[in-house]
Amino acid sequence: MTGIHKVLAAVFAGLVLTLFAAAPAAAKADELKLTVAGDGAEGVTIQAIHADGRRLEQVVRLVLTATGPDGQRVGPLQLEPQPEGQGFYSSGPVLSAGTWKVTVNAPAPLRSEATATVQARAAQSPPAPAPVAVTRPDGDRAAGAGWWPFAAAGLVLAATAMGVALLSGRRRTG
Repeated sequence: MTGIHKVLAAVFAGLVLTLFAAAPAAAKADELKLTVAGDGAEGVTIQAIHADGRRLEQVVRLVLTATGPDGQRVGPLQLEPQPEGQGFYSSGPVLSAGTWKVTVNAPAPLRSEATATVQARAAQSPPAPAPVAVTRPDGDRAAGAGWWPFAAAGLVLAATAMGVALLSGRRRTG
């Protein structure tokens, strides 16, 4: 083998190794990582990101199926993206109370599947707020007394000024 043949063989071997090394990375780029969890009530939440950790930038079609207590089945349901963030999906209240095996699939081109056990609970309404009594502390009685103390003080000042004026006028005439 001549020198040029050895260099060409080395370049060819390098290209082949590069292509084989890139193939799993390309396959990973076409997969999603799906995280499936209960929403605390009767629904399911799904977080979808690329398998290599990148955020999901496009809407993907996710399909949910679930098997619950007593063989109950839900789905297939197509999930819609939610405004909470990129790659966030929610089913809404589709499960009844009990333990469910939930599977979420993403078809091609971003193939993926995730299965989780979800404990669904009946939705709870928030407790009624307790009535709040508005009371004024004892120190605030003077602050909330209104306008009449000021009017009374004004009348006392006016009467005093008139008395002083009358007394000083009597002394001049007499």
